[in-house]
Amino acid sequence: MNDLQEGNIVIIGSGLIGRSWAMVFASGGFRVKLYDIVQEQVSTALEDIRKQMEELKKSEMLRGSLSLEDQMALVSGCTDLKDALHGAQFIQECVPENLDLKRKIFSELDRYVNDSTIISSSTSCLSPTSMFSGLQHVKNCIVAHPVNPPYYVPLVELVPHPQTEMATVERTYNLMKKVGQSPVKLMKEVDGFVLNRLQYAVISEAWRLVQDRVISPRDVDLVMSEGLGLRYAFLGPLETAHLNAEGFKSYCERYGEGIKRVLATFGPVPEFDGETAEKIDQALWEDEGDKDDQLKAGREYRNTCLSHLAKLKKEMKKN
Repeated sequence: MNDLQEGNIVIIGSGLIGRSWAMVFASGGFRVKLYDIVQEQVSTALEDIRKQMEELKKSEMLRGSLSLEDQMALVSGCTDLKDALHGAQFIQECVPENLDLKRKIFSELDRYVNDSTIISSSTSCLSPTSMFSGLQHVKNCIVAHPVNPPYYVPLVELVPHPQTEMATVERTYNLMKKVGQSPVKLMKEVDGFVLNRLQYAVISEAWRLVQDRVISPRDVDLVMSEGLGLRYAFLGPLETAHLNAEGFKSYCERYGEGIKRVLATFGPVPEFDGETAEKIDQALWEDEGDKDDQLKAGREYRNTCLSHLAKLKKEMKKN
């Protein structure tokens, strides 16, 4: 088997995010141990990973230079934490967003790991300080927040604890680059990190526009998917502004007053419940059909679109 990497990656939690992470690391040639507390959960996860990889191979979207069988051979399951951690160089925690649960997991990991093992969390909203403070190996702890699902969306936000060593940040950054992800470094903790702060800003204004009867839920989504989203798939908001004028300073001079005027009309933070929540929810379901089937079909469509877009972006970068 060619392109094998040294050291083991351990995934804690075999849910959707854990499975996707396992696929990411296997695609980069790393041996992956997928840990969970119940064997049935581990077995189900391994079956689902194979199924996903087979679909990816059929659509020519399988990542990495290794074959499907070589990648699957790199992924194994485990229900004994101490055994799972043997030889681990990097741990990616993927348990539910519950602070007490995560702190319990990290306390257990802290007892078994050596001084060079990196402990990373997939959390999307819990701060490194709240999770890692007091651990013996806090200098090796970091948040590596992916975008769901990480196999199809490469961004990873790296958020250090105040006591995290710079070497931990750099090693994590280099590992993410090696497996084809796109890591960004946050210089300090901020609630929601960066992706969710930007995402929440868009969701809250979309909510207000629907609530104020300016636009329908379906049409506000079209504004993003057929408008801003097409730009943002390749360029961020700052570079988009930069190119829409003769540079970013020119953009600010040209549009700054109008931007401030519009921003001053934004309403308060929504409560995210009540009549507007019901209106948006109803608009996003089809009139007929099982809701679970609709969600499954929607997620499959999303993943297919994302994989095609990722392939296109990779080809564009080569040109």
